[in-house]
Amino acid sequence: MTATPARTPNSTPTSVVDDPRWARIVARDKTADGHLWYSVATTGVYCRPSCPSRVPNPRNVQLHDSLESARATGFRPCQRCNPEGLSTEAENAALVAKVCRIIEESEEEPSLEQLAAAIGRSPSYFHRVFKATTGLTPKEYAAGHRAGKVRRGLASGNSVTEAIYDAGFNSSGRFYEKSTDMLGMTPSQYRAGGTNEEIKFAVGQTSLGAILVASSTKGVAAILLGDDPDELVRNLQDRFPKAHLIGGDRDYEALVARVVGFVEAPGIGLNLPLDVRGTAFQQRVWRALQEIPVGESVSYAEIAQRIGSPKAVRAVAGACAANKLAIAIPCHRVVRKDGSLSGYAWGIERKWALLDRECSQTT
Repeated sequence: MTATPARTPNSTPTSVVDDPRWARIVARDKTADGHLWYSVATTGVYCRPSCPSRVPNPRNVQLHDSLESARATGFRPCQRCNPEGLSTEAENAALVAKVCRIIEESEEEPSLEQLAAAIGRSPSYFHRVFKATTGLTPKEYAAGHRAGKVRRGLASGNSVTEAIYDAGFNSSGRFYEKSTDMLGMTPSQYRAGGTNEEIKFAVGQTSLGAILVASSTKGVAAILLGDDPDELVRNLQDRFPKAHLIGGDRDYEALVARVVGFVEAPGIGLNLPLDVRGTAFQQRVWRALQEIPVGESVSYAEIAQRIGSPKAVRAVAGACAANKLAIAIPCHRVVRKDGSLSGYAWGIERKWALLDRECSQTT
């Protein structure tokens, strides 16, 4: 009888190519970094899966589920991929998180050059990494953060002038140039809870039930789904308690028809001006949701990774729950890590139906 070759703890089967982990190494899968390592007998090094070096002959490879197992081979860490340090993605996420804190703690908006210098990177590289990680440019993130500070200041009873300077605007003129885009209304209206703001709305019907679309002068501010049209109108009133609600005319009903058409046939796309109101964090999450292609879904954890806040999974779920622009900001495309469906503000059945419809129409 032929003896079976001995195996060390955490080593791979004799045939590495039959191990599903090997495919991740061939693909240089960055998401496997920190979860998988491999050592190469002919070079005497161990690497992370995303190592840019030439893929080794699998006959010389041993796979490891822990860094300790890779070290136990007696080999040295690869100098190209630095398997003992942070992965490139984790390092970038840490740099972006540091910059976000700098922006949030600065009295005035830092320049791109100042932010890049703070982390020792070139402005172009830093700009590219920041947008890839958060879905926003540094300027957009800073603007969102300042808008959030203005909203909180106005909501807490501060005067408009106090809110302006507390948020880092060094002149009222600069603030008023951007105030309507930032708040969706004038600062005085916002401070008064949206008093006298006009919100136009109309209710339509889809195969998934009733749908209400509402717009401010800036763009579509709410898309709500439900079973009872009257309940949707009451929901709208709760969301804009001091606004003046106006029933839409025939032209506005045509816009609602476009939204209904998208619900029924997601492949046609939906390109509408939106009035997105939320905190800087919520807007980062919502921007990431808008980048999920029709027919695909991602986990809450993945969204947290994409915005540079990998530990903020619960906060991501909270931002999804706070979304009032159903389908336009597709929070229905976010699922649990195991692929199962979690809660949905407009009913789990609708979430399943939207995903199923999108998947079937894009395959």
